[in-house]
Amino acid sequence: MNVTKENVDKLNALLKVKIEAVDYKDKVAATLADYRKKANIPGFRQGKVPMGFVQKQYGKAVLADELNKLVSEALYQYIDSEKLDILGNPLPKGENNVVGDFDNPDTFEFTYEVGLSPEIEINLSSKSKYDFTKVKIDDALVEKQINDFRRRYGKLVSGETVGETDMILGQFVELDEKGEIKEGGIMNSSTISLEFIEDKKTKKELTGKKVGEKVIISTANVSRGASDKAAMLGVKEADLDNVNDQFQLTINEIKVMEPAELNQELFNKLFGEGAVKSEKEMRERIANDLAAMFDEDSDKILARLITNDLIEKTVVSLPDDFLKRWILASQKEQTLTLEDVEREYDGYAKGLKWQLIQKEIFKKNDLQLKQDEVLDYTKGLLLKQYGQYGIPAPEDQELTATAQGFLAKKEEAERVYDMMAEVKLIEYFKSTVKLNEKQVDYDTYMKIAQDATA
Repeated sequence: MNVTKENVDKLNALLKVKIEAVDYKDKVAATLADYRKKANIPGFRQGKVPMGFVQKQYGKAVLADELNKLVSEALYQYIDSEKLDILGNPLPKGENNVVGDFDNPDTFEFTYEVGLSPEIEINLSSKSKYDFTKVKIDDALVEKQINDFRRRYGKLVSGETVGETDMILGQFVELDEKGEIKEGGIMNSSTISLEFIEDKKTKKELTGKKVGEKVIISTANVSRGASDKAAMLGVKEADLDNVNDQFQLTINEIKVMEPAELNQELFNKLFGEGAVKSEKEMRERIANDLAAMFDEDSDKILARLITNDLIEKTVVSLPDDFLKRWILASQKEQTLTLEDVEREYDGYAKGLKWQLIQKEIFKKNDLQLKQDEVLDYTKGLLLKQYGQYGIPAPEDQELTATAQGFLAKKEEAERVYDMMAEVKLIEYFKSTVKLNEKQVDYDTYMKIAQDATA
């Protein structure tokens, strides 16, 4: 058995696997002998079927199966031993990729195509400059967070007039095309929150209204999507096409959010028993927590900025034709057509390009995801989760066992490794490039954070 490589160009090669009769003859004979023992064929006692009959019935199939095993084994041994950096998996070259006679088996030669990873040069150094955006933690931002906390832990009380953030409990009555109550139409009691109404005209019309007043509204303007609208009107989503949009809303009750008081009870709910004992300490704690939270976001914005820049500026040539054929051949359910692959290929190629860039960065800078680091990182994730749900952290031995069990699950482990890879990349970026730190207000920061191109 012998494997040879022929370079087509820098990105494509052919692997030819030559298999002699001596490589497969004994294994095929042993398999056929086993078939003969087990074959249950009418007219013959079990184990007494003539070998010639077995050969005729099963010979080609057994030979093909054995050759496939040998070829697969030879290919991947060669790729491993020669340290070939390939993309995808080897593909049979065309329909006639086999040279050999199955009727008179002797020497066979199989030809496979492989796509080769390109050489990549990453231009990233201390001369590379990038903005490092940070949010300004000012009194206004701290006050906003305090108000959010107070509302979250506040309580609803009855109000006299509708305010911009209040909740209305009312009765919806369907109207007909003439604006009159529709006979047999929908009548349902539900709630709407002015805080989440985006239509300014509707919000203005409802603000200031009192209990008992009636308002004609468009349900599309006071709901968020079809499912929300259906729930509000008490109908199935599928029945919305038969429902008019105009409704009469009678305000039956107004609920106003009364913010929680700034006292020890609230401090304990937010930070734990006795951790914060005054409003001054609360403001300091919130400022520090916001800074830590936004630091992580700033790192991710930086990583995204550099990633986008590297994808745009790094020259990465790909064996496109091979990859398109491989995508088509490797799908499990055979749902994609060549046209589908052509249409979606640019997105696939961009993702692959980044994978190759990231791989090169890790290789050139000896960045590694060590098992102990991954385990400690997973334990940290679990501790954060416990904290979010107010669950006491377990002893280290139990925490370690839980983390190990978490990493034993393939999907969870992949997610953790991806997160760890991002952490390593951010550390590398921050230690390599020159950072131009700039502080912006919260609103500007959020626009940048939500802009995938920024």
